Amino acid sequence: MSAYPKKLIEVALPLDAINKASAREKAIRHGHPSTLHLWWARRPLAAARAVIFAQMVDDPSSCPDLFPTEKAQEKERQRLFRIIEDLVQWENTTNEEVLERAWAEIWESWRRACAENADHPRAKELFDRNKLPAFHDPFAGGSSLPLEAQRLGLESYASDLNPVAVLINKAMIEIPPEFAGKPAALPRRSSSTSSAWPPPKWRSTWRSRPVFRMAPPTTLCVPSRRTAER
Repeated sequence: MSAYPKKLIEVALPLDAINKASAREKAIRHGHPSTLHLWWARRPLAAARAVIFAQMVDDPSSCPDLFPTEKAQEKERQRLFRIIEDLVQWENTTNEEVLERAWAEIWESWRRACAENADHPRAKELFDRNKLPAFHDPFAGGSSLPLEAQRLGLESYASDLNPVAVLINKAMIEIPPEFAGKPAALPRRSSSTSSAWPPPKWRSTWRSRPVFRMAPPTTLCVPSRRTAER
């Protein structure tokens, strides 16, 4: 067994599929967050989704009891790759079946980590097997990472010095969950309710309490170099 349990992202990723899906996003306009507001160096949703999934899921080499040989580990790794290949497709952005498979893998790895750390002095606080760890992007920019973390079932926190980024993040990950499942604001123009996302059985755990930190006005007038690049 390795010195520490490795995550999938530390070993391998299906980069060809991720790169292809990320490049394709540039041509997608209808329904894509990039149409909400221009943002510099916006991260592709496909890449963000794949990276977060691979950060949360154990590499098979971390489970020698389940996958004792390199051949068995590689077979399982290829199975996880197929999940990622489906996950990064734009058409599967709200595909419940694909997302359920990804979510199941995340929960399985998390509960394994909780069991391995049961003796930790703060296990009850840090390793709650019934609650996934939260996600925080301190320089959230165009909101790709917090949005995809939320899509994968994590509680998302976002912050940025730029007020435009703050507004984008509020519109992407804070406001939509508040209206999930509620009747349309203009029923004459829409006969449906806003219940498509998140799926009904996810709503009890799919909660967003993002943190936004506004800098003093003088600082906002001259964004830091890192903020400007994002």
